Amino acid sequence: MYRYARDVVGAPVGVFEGAALAAFDLAFSVNDTLVRRSLGSSWDMPFEAMDPVREFSWHKDSRGFAGWYYSSTMRDHVGYESWLERDRLILLDRDPHVVAIASQPFWLHWHDGTRKRRHAPDYFVRLSDGGARIVDVRAEDEMDEATQEAFDATGHACRAVGWEFEWAGRPESVFMANVRWLSRYRRARCARPVPMADRLLEVFREPMGLWDGAGLVGDRLQVLPVLFHLLWSGALKTDLAGGLMETDSLVWTEGNAWAA
Repeated sequence: MYRYARDVVGAPVGVFEGAALAAFDLAFSVNDTLVRRSLGSSWDMPFEAMDPVREFSWHKDSRGFAGWYYSSTMRDHVGYESWLERDRLILLDRDPHVVAIASQPFWLHWHDGTRKRRHAPDYFVRLSDGGARIVDVRAEDEMDEATQEAFDATGHACRAVGWEFEWAGRPESVFMANVRWLSRYRRARCARPVPMADRLLEVFREPMGLWDGAGLVGDRLQVLPVLFHLLWSGALKTDLAGGLMETDSLVWTEGNAWAA
């Protein structure tokens, strides 16, 4: 039997990839039935369109907090099991290279040399170039040995089929606070009216304060939601890591030579 723990840990990338295609299994839902197949025969399934393999639940006194986030990328809700997972989901939703996100669409099964193991990765991400990324979320100071082993196994399975693997920890707090605020304006309706969005892009070709620039376009109550959507989408830029956004935060249009 192929032994993941003994044969693969620490091996150069590519040495055991062929063996990994048979050593790992994926279990996923097809027509509400859980199907289990080898990694080699199932890696090209459209996991971004599949339902989670387990329910998202929250219990009193539990450390996690499950919920559903409306993804502007998916135009649908995607599940999460902690605030940290939700934050990562927000960042994925904002990433222009991400075209689809699914939460826990399969179980990864393997044998660690001693016993059978399984792990449901947090997110399957389809990228704009057709590639795939598996994202597992866990704060570094909450990582235990079993979780590290599961992430190592998942990373090896990903390398075997050409997927990216990302272990995502806590994002920088100020940056994440700003992105959470902008996520309130992620929906496409916030980009309307289109002439107002176009005017904002024109005004901010010359970098200026957020409040002043919005005032040049029109009634700020109408303008600011459009401005925040453009910041969410990346069409407008500001320093999201240097401090919390304020009325005098400097804003400029993406591609402005001043910011290059």
